[in-house]
Amino acid sequence: QVQLVESGGGLVQAGGSLRLSCAASGSIFSINVMDWHRQAPGKQRELVAAITSGGSTNYADSVKGRFTISRDNAKNTVYLQMNSLKPEDTAVYYCHVNVVSVTGLFYNYWGQGTQVTVSS
Repeated sequence: QVQLVESGGGLVQAGGSLRLSCAASGSIFSINVMDWHRQAPGKQRELVAAITSGGSTNYADSVKGRFTISRDNAKNTVYLQMNSLKPEDTAVYYCHVNVVSVTGLFYNYWGQGTQVTVSS
């Protein structure tokens, strides 16, 4: 079993910054892709940013140039640095990881979600 602990959400004014963290622990041999998704009220969950084990990244068009995803493989932690925040970035942010277990099987895990609210 793997546990994900998210932190870093909160309330910020438009133009401000926040940094989200998601630490994975448990039965982990390695982690493939780590990514962040978000879900605003009344909308579907969407992919915000993803990073592979090799460091390749991918971003939603709406956050390119403002958000940066990174990871610390030694700590099994993924980060999302969010700059120039806009009110439309308001959502619950979820981390997701694809884990290779010590038994060689692949599993997907989701964090509990952290609220990000951007005021205008």
